[in-house]
Amino acid sequence: MQGVIKSYDPMTRDGVILRDTDMEEFDLASNALVGSVFRMLRPGQRVIFDLNEGSQATGLRLGSEVDMGTPPWLKESS
Repeated sequence: MQGVIKSYDPMTRDGVILRDTDMEEFDLASNALVGSVFRMLRPGQRVIFDLNEGSQATGLRLGSEVDMGTPPWLKESS
C-alpha cells in the first residue's frame, strides 16, 4: 500500500499513515521501522507499507510521486 505520514513522534515511535487510495488512517506497528532505511519520519513523507494482522502499518519502504501515481479519489474530481 502507499500513503503519507500524517504524524510521527520519534520519542514514542507512535505514528499514523494515511493511505492514498481512500485516506484511511493506520497506526504504525511497534516494529514498523525495523529493517527499513528510516530512522525518523516526517509528516507528508511518502511511504509504501504493509499491514500486519492487527491492521497496523509495518514494513515501511521509500515512496515517491512516481511510485504513487494519482489516487483514484483525485482522478474522479479532475
